Amino acid sequence: MSEDALARVLDDARVWRAGRQARHWPTLSSGHPELDALLPGGGWPAARLTEIAVARWGCGELALLLPLLARLSSDRDGATGHWLAWLAPPFLPYAPALAAAGVEPARLLVVRTRKDDETLWAAEQALQSGACRLVLAWVRHADGHSLRRLQLGAEAHQVPVVLFRPPAALVTPSPAPLRLGLDGGCLQLLKHRGGGRRSLSLAFLHGR
Repeated sequence: MSEDALARVLDDARVWRAGRQARHWPTLSSGHPELDALLPGGGWPAARLTEIAVARWGCGELALLLPLLARLSSDRDGATGHWLAWLAPPFLPYAPALAAAGVEPARLLVVRTRKDDETLWAAEQALQSGACRLVLAWVRHADGHSLRRLQLGAEAHQVPVVLFRPPAALVTPSPAPLRLGLDGGCLQLLKHRGGGRRSLSLAFLHGR
């Protein structure tokens, strides 16, 4: 490998180097100041894979994303014809509650699948379509190859992907630059570049 090629590899933000301050990916504000202070770079990764381990579906995972969903579903930034893909959600999205939070229900693309493989395939298709601004998916099992494809797809198409997974998924390695755990009213920052574990009480979601 030439010196120029080696320099390009070492300068890539995906390569960790001892002694170099960690770079952060471009981010999207979560809309929650407390959460932005916890997340590396001050928000959700704008074009990367994020994994959130949820002990029990419906324990607050969507509340973390509501301000972002509202912003991305709006046409105020001039974008039209875009979708927010919801793949295999455990519950039917409740349109009145979403609308009350500023999310445009007409922009939701809800896809029902029977197996995790179908969900992961649908996530790739959503990325490749060029019509989605965000991909959310609920999966219990995903191998490293599938996760790598989603990570590369998110980068290539500049679309954030969020996978909701059970805590058992955290025992296996993942290419996701950001992994979080949600349990017992606490959000834990489990994996990110350039720092150790941190936690945040979810009291801010309830105005306390």
